[in-house]
Amino acid sequence: MIYRLAQNVELLERDGNSFLISNTPLRALRLNRSLAELVGRGLDGSLISASEGESAVMEQLVKKGFMERLRSTLRQPETLPGVSVVIPVKDRADELKRCLASLARLSYPREKIQVIVVDDGSSDDSPLVAGESGALLVPSGGCGRGPAAARNVGASRATGEILAFIDSDCCASTGWLDQLIPAFNDPAMAAVGGQVDGMCSESAVDRYEAVMSSLSIGTRERTGNSGNDTFYLPSCNLLVRRSAFTGAGGFKDEMHVGEDVDLTWRLRDQGWSIAYLPAGNVLHEHRSSIRSFMSRRFDYGTSEGMLQLLHPQRRKQMVIPPLLALVLALSLLAPFTGWWPLLLAAAVLAFDAVTTRIRLSRRQLPIGFASILGGRLRALGSLLYYLCYHLVRYYAVPLLLVALTVPGPWSWLLPAAALLCTAGVDHAIKKPKLAFISFCFIYLLEQLAYGTGVFWGCLSRRCFSSYRIDISRQMEQAT
Repeated sequence: MIYRLAQNVELLERDGNSFLISNTPLRALRLNRSLAELVGRGLDGSLISASEGESAVMEQLVKKGFMERLRSTLRQPETLPGVSVVIPVKDRADELKRCLASLARLSYPREKIQVIVVDDGSSDDSPLVAGESGALLVPSGGCGRGPAAARNVGASRATGEILAFIDSDCCASTGWLDQLIPAFNDPAMAAVGGQVDGMCSESAVDRYEAVMSSLSIGTRERTGNSGNDTFYLPSCNLLVRRSAFTGAGGFKDEMHVGEDVDLTWRLRDQGWSIAYLPAGNVLHEHRSSIRSFMSRRFDYGTSEGMLQLLHPQRRKQMVIPPLLALVLALSLLAPFTGWWPLLLAAAVLAFDAVTTRIRLSRRQLPIGFASILGGRLRALGSLLYYLCYHLVRYYAVPLLLVALTVPGPWSWLLPAAALLCTAGVDHAIKKPKLAFISFCFIYLLEQLAYGTGVFWGCLSRRCFSSYRIDISRQMEQAT
């Protein structure tokens, strides 16, 4: 395997000891001599080629965020696995034609690809389009059974070792399969998801979705196996090992939203690994009107209640370090009680940084006071963002009702501040091609729609566990 140092990570030598230092987030790791020599190969930006034995250690550094893995795509065509591409469709003839045309341009060996179109009772020319393309056309066994049931039917007719799921309103990039298939060289890998980008940019909603779509996981590779976090892979760009898919029982036919979350969680629970790669791009035609956009976000929200019933061990997790929480609480008190809480907050923050510096010095970790203080300030900002995001995501509707019914400007302060905090951070980081006012308006509509969907889904299933979060105290660790 090929590796390189992650961004914002450096290798330092101090007093005969070697350390990997990550500045964002602030972390340090002491290395033994052999591992330092291995990592040192990449100091000038060079790639590190690791043997099988070395890869086991490097994978631990990848999990800790100190290294990045680069997957080789070099493989003889005859050794590549067969791939069955499964496309569920209902009344999307034009979109399906566009999707199938993109599959015809794939650089993956054509003889290794089987294309299966599952018609879910279309009343338009979707079946004709599928037949003209040479795809295997399979009826879903009903009308409007849903994409999960249709994908299961398609998987049952598949002959490939790998199932590749794509939606009819998507287009695959030329290197879609070439870039994702190598991840299955790992025998423990059950599913791999690729990057999902927006297809259109005409409307404000299109430009919002280009950076804020829930189908797009980001620009950093992620891996999930054991553990109860909520990492999953969207089904519009999902490759699954067929044996693992069959062993997990496939998608749940009755689920029309959240079925991809459920499947990838079940795979992880069975001991498999899943991975997201910022590669193998698929373009998705997002809903471009405000009404359809909010309707879809509402639908997504309704899945949380069902998912909590199916996976009660997976809860939202939030890290709230006590001292940082105290600093934040004191800072928020200042507008109401005068500025003395800010002085106290500054003293607590300085005390936290000093004690952290002393603790790291005893462990001979070379991190200066300025770096520690900067790291604590970044952690404080992250804590504020995630608290505000959770508040806006799940409680936007009651907050808005309070603001509208309770007289006085103070009733608007909390919801407005929380919205501006989260929307401001996301706008600054994601850099959408939208003015902040427009972005903030659509952002608010999304949270209102999603939060309402969560409440409705929980109410209809009489399960409100989705609102519970697991709180831990530790945010940053130096090991």
